[in-house]
Amino acid sequence: MKTMRGPWQVHGREIVHETPWMRIEDYPITQPDGQPGRYGVVHFQNLALAILPLFDTGETVLVGQHRFPQDKYSWEIPEGGGNPEADPVEEAARELKEEAGLTAARWTEILRMDLSNSITDEASIGYIATGLTQGEAQPEGCEVLELRRLHFCDLLDEVVSGQITDALTVAMVLKAHYMAQNGLLDEALSQALLNAPDREGR
Repeated sequence: MKTMRGPWQVHGREIVHETPWMRIEDYPITQPDGQPGRYGVVHFQNLALAILPLFDTGETVLVGQHRFPQDKYSWEIPEGGGNPEADPVEEAARELKEEAGLTAARWTEILRMDLSNSITDEASIGYIATGLTQGEAQPEGCEVLELRRLHFCDLLDEVVSGQITDALTVAMVLKAHYMAQNGLLDEALSQALLNAPDREGR
């Protein structure tokens, strides 16, 4: 049965591969130019969640871990997958506790982003978490994590210099910096983010 997806005619769907985290779907299609073709889509079972935890001092926490697809070590803000049917704030709170051992009193959504939308349907939500209480991290069995606490200004430097390449971390840090500069965050928090100790404000 033919259906339409924008300018594409879709003639069916085949599931090529599936895991608890993702599913590869193959669609026989008619292209916008009328030629037959196939479109492969990677469907993600979870909602991508990113959390920028911010202390009153302007410091934050990064999580370090080896990323299998690129076979390299990556420093990132706390991130993870949440149940798309559940409350995303509750799912983000779980991830923050698991990865960094942090509990937040306040949550502010600052970002919604589509990730690699030419071949995946992965969507993400990003939060600033404040009012932090430190506890013990509870990583999953597949995670070997290292934590690093640093000032937001230093994190911004690592993003701008290209030392940090994780897409959600880059987007969240740049968005938070923009918001701090333009009065879109709490004034005291903005000043803490923009003025590292022994460093002029930006």
